Amino acid sequence: MPNRDHLPSTPAQAWLSQAIAAIDADYQRSADTHLIALALPGLAQDGIDLYLKDESTHPTGSLKHRLARSLFLYALCNGWVHAGSTLVEASSGSTAVSEAYFARLLGLPFVAVMARNTSAEKIAQIGFYGGRCELVDNTSQVYERAQAIADETGGHYMDQFGYAERATDWRGNNNIAQSMFSQMARERHPVPRWVVVGAGTGGTSATIGRFLRYQRHATELCVADPAGSVFGAYHRSGDKGLTGAGSRIEGIGRPRVEASFIRSVVDRMLEVADVDSIAAMRLLSELLGRKVGPSTGTNLVGMLALAGEMRARGERGSILSLLCDAGERYLPSYHNPDWVQQQFGDCAPAEQRLRAALC
Repeated sequence: MPNRDHLPSTPAQAWLSQAIAAIDADYQRSADTHLIALALPGLAQDGIDLYLKDESTHPTGSLKHRLARSLFLYALCNGWVHAGSTLVEASSGSTAVSEAYFARLLGLPFVAVMARNTSAEKIAQIGFYGGRCELVDNTSQVYERAQAIADETGGHYMDQFGYAERATDWRGNNNIAQSMFSQMARERHPVPRWVVVGAGTGGTSATIGRFLRYQRHATELCVADPAGSVFGAYHRSGDKGLTGAGSRIEGIGRPRVEASFIRSVVDRMLEVADVDSIAAMRLLSELLGRKVGPSTGTNLVGMLALAGEMRARGERGSILSLLCDAGERYLPSYHNPDWVQQQFGDCAPAEQRLRAALC
């Protein structure tokens, strides 16, 4: 017979218990993501190995599935979300898609606030999971409007940019950093010389950077930052009031300093030109035989830059990064040559230069 002292005593407690159980069950149904060893004979011959953790295999197809799960559990356990709560996010990207998935899992309404020029494909993905999209004229308006909708409905603003760095337990508990290092255990350089990530909210870089220090690894953390993002300048100056144009590489880089980007855990920033990100995305898609997204291209540029420096110093070791999402959701844009030509110009010279770095 169950111990009734441990059973929920109110309908609200019962709903909360069921909500957390539903998310935990979803997690148990999901296997860990794969670690891909890139086949680059030239670098390998020099003792340098490159790896990508493939986050595209999550149920919602991107790294943001982890963040969304953490944000939901964080909000539930803080008592911010209840039966019938309307959940709101300021996002036009993968976070909104993943949050719509978890909102549907709990039977809760979800609203994504995004700029009016967001692609129809992204709006359709959010709608597929039952989410509603509210469009605003300017990206700078999304935060205020998201909070306003939460206030109007008595719901909760998920605020990925504010809570990403604290919603995940960076010490372990199968976070992405722990998973990466466990999967590296039998490689010839099991403790990477570098981990390379991009930053949108900053949550992933914060989790990995803290984990590296907590575990006392000699690994350094590099953030590959796209052109237009303020994170690089903020890392140098510490000025939280910086603003900029923002990134044109979807999913990473920001026009303002976000609260979840913790500059003190980042050892190095590398600014990556847009044409380089696109060229690297194409090259990696060719190498893997399947399409990847543009932020993964940005990561690869950072990896190759660091590998080149290691090779010049005669240094051996591994470099580890993320395959953030699949490229199929970018077929009308970043994988469309005409669209790329109009938006970014000729990427061929960058592609030739990066192809030589792969050797």
